[in-house]
Amino acid sequence: MNHENRVVAITGATGGLGRIAARKFIEQGARLALISKSPEKLSELGKELAVPEDRFLTYAADLGQAVTAKNVLDGILSKFGKVDVLIHLVGGWSGGKTVVDVEVDQVSYMLQQHLWTTFHMAQAFLPSMLSRRWGRIMVVSSPFASNPVANLAPYAIGKAAQEALIQTIAQEVKGSGVTANMLLVKTIDLQYERMNQPTHQNASWTTPEEICSSLLYLSTEEGNRINGARIPLYGNL
Repeated sequence: MNHENRVVAITGATGGLGRIAARKFIEQGARLALISKSPEKLSELGKELAVPEDRFLTYAADLGQAVTAKNVLDGILSKFGKVDVLIHLVGGWSGGKTVVDVEVDQVSYMLQQHLWTTFHMAQAFLPSMLSRRWGRIMVVSSPFASNPVANLAPYAIGKAAQEALIQTIAQEVKGSGVTANMLLVKTIDLQYERMNQPTHQNASWTTPEEICSSLLYLSTEEGNRINGARIPLYGNL
């Protein structure tokens, strides 16, 4: 897969998955907009990629506000003139209590992390993609969004809301050259425990490289046939 000169925006870029995704897309010739809260971690990631500065930009931002997402887009357009792909990896986890006992603030936090950051980024980025009739929006979600388990209400609610948003976008962009899709992961196996220390528990975990393979394909021209999909990346478990 060749992504020569594609402009790829990655939020949550300094997380475990974000760093590997950045490296994979750079290897395929993409230009990157790396977005995270920490300017220090963004600086470190830029050095790790070891590519000329005209191939990437970094933007330290909290995406909880609509104006911030618009500012990020303006920065990308100012440097690269377009944005082709948005990989939104901002998230987080909260759980461990029953619905009776869980704090309202935890539900609000999960909605902020999963729904509202996605909403702000999509609302800012979609007009540019639609005007060029080409674009890809992708998020990493969880099977628990549609099949929740006990004591995980805040996380399941946040992810379910995010999925409803992405599926709505997918319906609205049909035939436009823009797609919106979700990759479903139970646990991101950053330490490669599934291979090195296999157990029944980690048998359904997914490595960053496995996730990135799907991100890379969905970002191709050929990926235009996939829209509104909930792609399971956790095997048969």
